[in-house]
Amino acid sequence: MPIALFVLGLTIFGLGTTEFMIAGLLPEMADAFGVSIPAAGVLISAFAVGAAVGAPAVALVSARLPKKATLVVILIVFLVGQTMAATAQSYNVLLVARVVTAVVQSAFFGIGAVVAADLVPPSKRASAIAIMFGGLTISTIAGVPLGAFLGQHWGWRSPFWVVNGLALIGLIGVITLVPSHKSAEETSIRKELAAFRSGRVWLGLATTALSQGALFGCYSYIAPLLTDITGFSSGVVPVLLVLFGVGTFCGSALGGRFADKNLMRTLWMGMVLLAASLALFSATAHNKVLMTVTIVVFGVAGFLINPGLQTRVLNEAKGAATLASASNISAFNIGNAAGPWVAGLAISAGHGYLSPSWVGLVFALGALVTALAGTAVDAAERRRGPSAGGAQAAEEASLSAPASPVG
Repeated sequence: MPIALFVLGLTIFGLGTTEFMIAGLLPEMADAFGVSIPAAGVLISAFAVGAAVGAPAVALVSARLPKKATLVVILIVFLVGQTMAATAQSYNVLLVARVVTAVVQSAFFGIGAVVAADLVPPSKRASAIAIMFGGLTISTIAGVPLGAFLGQHWGWRSPFWVVNGLALIGLIGVITLVPSHKSAEETSIRKELAAFRSGRVWLGLATTALSQGALFGCYSYIAPLLTDITGFSSGVVPVLLVLFGVGTFCGSALGGRFADKNLMRTLWMGMVLLAASLALFSATAHNKVLMTVTIVVFGVAGFLINPGLQTRVLNEAKGAATLASASNISAFNIGNAAGPWVAGLAISAGHGYLSPSWVGLVFALGALVTALAGTAVDAAERRRGPSAGGAQAAEEASLSAPASPVG
């Protein structure tokens, strides 16, 4: 695999860490600015909103700009946002800084996935995306404990400076090691938008949002489940979350390989495994050994599908992949927000800390339905033959005729 993929992965590790580390810094930040913990928690939800809106917005604005240059500008803006956060003297400035970094972070994910996919042959796309997003899975393992450790010992500002250093290394790596991206097809804003005429693109986005709702609906409340239901001490929970993170890393790596061999089969089988792991919580929640195994399986299942989800949308968008890829990042964030919100309603209604796993199961079954629908649509179009695809390709070509090459 090209070294540029690992550069992108390292950069995403830094960009991902800035999102996850906040959870471990809320007490220190609330105390520093004299706000409540829930008010400090708005820094997390504001980041999610910024990420959901930012990826497609930046993709549209930069549709006809060189991809490598866009990544460089994104990283420069990210560094500015991180510096604003690290030096913020008021809560409002910090909030603005978080939104700025969220907008460009999600845009880097979406555009970076397009660049990564174009660095390898089509048969290796999912593996390439898995390598790039491997940095994100590592940040889920290290982000919260790293932020908490640094915040407790050197103040809440120190993790922002550390992430700034990682982003600076990533910027240098992108400038020197990522080749200029030359798209095989011309693109334009019209063509990027035209990709959303495809029902398969919408099915792909729906599958992403529902699957992430399933994953994070349960994961967001995993700590009280482990302590109040399973009986683990609070000191053991970080170790179990590390095991979950190891599972996510293995799942992402395996998912890339499997998706390269059979994309749609990997997706719907991954959804089955995710649903099964969520159902398993109720059977294992009262046994510490079995619950530990379930946590690892849940991590594998939750991230096994991620490379395929991004590759699916890239494939369906054909030569207008940038906006579709960015929109899929938004779908990830929508699911990340919707799942915990619905699961929180279930807990508030008095259904206990096992209810998020059942909420997640409903989301996972919905994702399975949309994944199977995508498989059915693919099969139907293959039976109709190449004529329909040719007509669609001709229409897309006419839409992109005025565009200039993207390099």
